[in-house]
Amino acid sequence: MVGLFVALKLRLISGGMRGDTQRVLGFVFSCLAALVVAGGGFLLLSLLRLASPQVAADVGVIAFTGLLVFWATVPLLAFGVDDTLDPAKLALFPLRTRQLATGMFAASVTGIWPAASFLVTAGALLGLARGIGGVLLGIVAVLLQFALCIVASRLITTALSGLLRSRRGRDLLAVGVIVVVLMAQLPNLIVNRGLTGDPLAMVHSIASVLRWTPSGWAAHAISDGGLVGLAELVALAALVLALGWLWVRALSRALVTTDASTQAASVRRSSGLLDRILPDGRVAAVVAKELKYARRDPRGRVGWFASIAVTGVLAFSISGQGQGSGPGAAIGPACVGALMIGIQQCNIFGIDGRSLWMNAVVYGDSRDLRGDVAGRHLGVAIIAAPVLIALSVLGAVFSGGFEGVLPAVLTAWGVLGVGLGVGALTSMLVPYTVPDRLNAFTGAAPGQGGVAFVASFGAMIVTALIALPVVLPVLLGVTWMSVVALPYGLALSWAGRVLASRIGYPRLPELLAAVSKPT
Repeated sequence: MVGLFVALKLRLISGGMRGDTQRVLGFVFSCLAALVVAGGGFLLLSLLRLASPQVAADVGVIAFTGLLVFWATVPLLAFGVDDTLDPAKLALFPLRTRQLATGMFAASVTGIWPAASFLVTAGALLGLARGIGGVLLGIVAVLLQFALCIVASRLITTALSGLLRSRRGRDLLAVGVIVVVLMAQLPNLIVNRGLTGDPLAMVHSIASVLRWTPSGWAAHAISDGGLVGLAELVALAALVLALGWLWVRALSRALVTTDASTQAASVRRSSGLLDRILPDGRVAAVVAKELKYARRDPRGRVGWFASIAVTGVLAFSISGQGQGSGPGAAIGPACVGALMIGIQQCNIFGIDGRSLWMNAVVYGDSRDLRGDVAGRHLGVAIIAAPVLIALSVLGAVFSGGFEGVLPAVLTAWGVLGVGLGVGALTSMLVPYTVPDRLNAFTGAAPGQGGVAFVASFGAMIVTALIALPVVLPVLLGVTWMSVVALPYGLALSWAGRVLASRIGYPRLPELLAAVSKPT
C-alpha cells in the first residue's frame, strides 16, 4: 500500500502539470518557496545552540507547538484541492480501512512541503541537543513529532470531511480561521499598547504552558536528554498510536456516512429594492448575480471578512502606537480596506468558470462585455460603500478624531474605484480558474497558485501606485484632496472597464479556457 499510494501521489503531481505551462510554473514556485522555508527554518532552529540552554528549550517548545498547529489547520484550507485528503475520493478502492489508512499516511508524507516540515523539525537536533543522550533521544523525538503532525492532521480532516463538503461547514471554517488569525495578532497589539515586560520572561511563561503539550514533550526531550525525556517520548509514542487508532475509526465511519453536500437545498425567490431601482437588462442581471454570490459563496465572504478584520486590527494598532491622533488614523485603515476589497476583483470571471461560455456566445461586441464588467463593479460597490463607511467610523473611534470620517470615506471610495479599474484589466490579462465546491480558501486551481499570486500582487502594487497621488496628500493633512479622490476613482474605474473590454472581447475564447481548467 505504501508504494502504491506514493506512486499515485507522484502521478497526481506530474499529471497535473502535463501540457500546462502555468501549472509547471506554479509547481516550480511552490518548490522554491518550500526550499526557502526548509532552509530558513532549519537554520533558525540550529542557531538556538548559540543561546542559553533555557532560552533554546523555550523557543524549541514554542516552535514545535507552532508546527503542530500548522499541520492541524493548513490541511483544512487545502481540503478539496489535494484529493488524498478527502476519504470520499478513495471510498471505492477495494481496500480495508487499515490498508487505506496506511496508504493515506504514506501519501501525506510524500511531497515537497512535508519534506520541508521534516527538515525544519530536524533543525532542533542541532539547536537543542546538548549531549549524546539529547542526540539519541532527539532522533526519536523528531520522528515522533513529525508522525504526530501527520496523524493529527489526518484525524482532523477525516473527522470533519463530511462537514467540510457542505456550504455551512465551509462558512464555519472561514469564520474560525479568521478568528485564529486575529488572535495571532494579539502579541503585536500588546506590544503596540506598551504592555510588554521582559521579552525573555514572556517567552518563558508561554513555553512553561506549552511544555506540557505533546509537541512540548518532544522539544523538551531533546533538550533534556535524560530519563525525563525518555518518559516523555514514551508518552508521546503512546499518544501517536492512540491518535492513529482514532483516525482509523474516523476513516471507517467517513467511508459509510452519507455525503450531506449532495442533499437538495431550498430555493428562495428573491426580490427587493434593487429590482425596483435598476431597469431590466444586462447590468441589473449581473448585479443580482454578484449579490447572490456574495451571500451564498463562502469564498466571497472570506474576502469581505478578512478586509474588515485586517482594517480593524490596523486601526487599533495605529492608535496604540501613539499615532492615533488626526484624520490620518481613520484614512489609512479605510484605504487599506478599500485596497483589499479591490484586490478581490482581480479575477472577476474566475468564479463563473465553465459557465462563462454563455456570456461568450451572446456578447456581440466589446460594449456588451463592458456592461457585464460594469454590473460586477456595481454589485461590489453596493456592498463596499457602506462597509468602507463603517471602517472609517471605526478608525475614527480608535483615533478619537471624528473630523477624519468624511475624508476617509471619500478617499477610500476613490481607492476602491482605482482597484476596480485595475482588477478589470488583470481579469482579462491574467485570468485563472477558481475551483468549484471547495473550501473558502482555495483561490486557484491546482498548479495555478503562482498565476493567482502574480495577479493579486500585481493588482495590489499597481492600485497603490495609481491611487498614491490622491491618497498621499490626504494622509499628509491636505484633506480637501479627498473631494478629488472620488471622481478620480470613478474615472479610472470607467477607463479600466473600457480598456479591459476592448482587450478582453477578442480574447474571450482564451479567457474561457483559462477559467475552465480541470480542478
